[in-house]
Amino acid sequence: MKKMNQYKLLAGICALSFLSSCDYEDINTNPYEMTDEMGKMDGISMGGPILTMERQVVPVGTQADGTDAINQYQIAYHLSADLWSGYFSENNNWYSGNNHMTYYLVDAWVSSTYSNSYTNLYSPWKNAKMESEKSGDVDGFALAQILKISAWVKTLETFGPIPYTHAGEMALVIPFDSEEEVYDTMFQDLQNAITTLTPLAEQGGTVVADFDAVYGGSANKWVKYANSLMLRMAMRLKFVAPAKAKQWAQTALNHSVGVMTVKDDAAQMSTGAGYTFVNNISYLASNYNEARMCTSMYAYLAGYEDPRLSVYFLPSETSGALSAFDGKTYAPVPPGHVQGNNTYKEYSQPNMTSATPTYWMRASEVYFLRAEAALEWPEFGDAESLYKQGVQMSFEENGLSASEVDAYLANGKKPVAVTINGYSASAPTQATTEFSGSNEEKLEKIMIQKWIALYPNGQEAWTEWRRTGYPKLNQVQVNNGAGQGITKEDGIRRMVYPISFSQSAEDKANYDDAVSKLKDKVDKATSRLWWDARN
Repeated sequence: MKKMNQYKLLAGICALSFLSSCDYEDINTNPYEMTDEMGKMDGISMGGPILTMERQVVPVGTQADGTDAINQYQIAYHLSADLWSGYFSENNNWYSGNNHMTYYLVDAWVSSTYSNSYTNLYSPWKNAKMESEKSGDVDGFALAQILKISAWVKTLETFGPIPYTHAGEMALVIPFDSEEEVYDTMFQDLQNAITTLTPLAEQGGTVVADFDAVYGGSANKWVKYANSLMLRMAMRLKFVAPAKAKQWAQTALNHSVGVMTVKDDAAQMSTGAGYTFVNNISYLASNYNEARMCTSMYAYLAGYEDPRLSVYFLPSETSGALSAFDGKTYAPVPPGHVQGNNTYKEYSQPNMTSATPTYWMRASEVYFLRAEAALEWPEFGDAESLYKQGVQMSFEENGLSASEVDAYLANGKKPVAVTINGYSASAPTQATTEFSGSNEEKLEKIMIQKWIALYPNGQEAWTEWRRTGYPKLNQVQVNNGAGQGITKEDGIRRMVYPISFSQSAEDKANYDDAVSKLKDKVDKATSRLWWDARN
């Protein structure tokens, strides 16, 4: 009865509006629901997926999100790469010592790493792709491509072969590509995105500005970041495909917009697009009481009398704390321990707040990439000058005066041995900060300073440690991965694929194909990835 009355009312409205046609579609449209046209007008059709992807490159959330993103980050990245890089150890233990700290891979944590680096970006990236195909928004999709590569290259460099060239296709099972094929395609996709955005960058234009939490839509900043990402990826291949590495490094550095050179070029998530993002590691340290300084960090920072020590970590007055050059005492935690919760509660926490940015990449890293390239290929510049610029930039990024750098690089100091409350580790290296010695010694110094500057980006630091062997780190106390062939010296070389990858018959065939594309053709944590080519 009510429906009949509604139709009569509509008919009456049409009869009264005889000067215009009756639009039943307008009348029956929910006024509170966004149409495709509205989405295009306010930019959310492309901007929404872009912001979602940005929040997932490194999982970050706001205060309103609670601890979801924090927990995702912890099990996907912090309890693996952040530890394996030598940056952190923990005031806790999980699964009676059988966890990533002690080189025992936990499938649920491994699955989280794959989901957070690959799967969670797939849907928003595909939405951006479809929106671009409908609306012709090539600039927005170019940005989506840069974000996709920013995340998926981490998956590639953690697991090995991934689905890439066929991603987005309508198929139940997407085949995996070899690592070399993915790198080749990523480089081309990155170059295409840079080419698309370059005219906008050179004109000072913007792309999805209202939804960009990283650069506020600045096309110029995005092109600089994309070129810097290209340089990072190029140098990853230096030991396995030097000609290819050199080619793409030249492409990045010779571009008209160039790479990151100043502090404000940093790609970070903190405040933007109307959101304030919470720093994950700060919460893990202060609220969960878990994240703590690793002894490797103390060995280098205290030994070099590095002023970044107090910038990176808080002092501690716990029993047995170590006296440092700055007049403060610090308590680092041994790597790979099996002590219970609260054993290291009073030890040194990272010096962060909830407002500390989450960095993807900073200019200091780019100077060290250029220094390594110049050490290998002299036409890329003066390696010593670029090395010094990297240290200067890192000091500036951390609120320190660049005027301190000359004295720091000439002080002749070396990393120190660490002995604390029953734990003892010898000095990891005899390398000083001065840019001297053989090319191998210079490479070690570049990588040490790069490692210090990268903090707390454990994913990148762990990857570079695998690639170069530097810096030398304190070994884990307990190795519960020995049964899988893992050694304290070599550590975890890659994550194995999640168990779910081989459960159905179709997935098993795809999984077997992926494993066949690994260099060692076995799905083990000891299998070296394609670019992990140094002996």
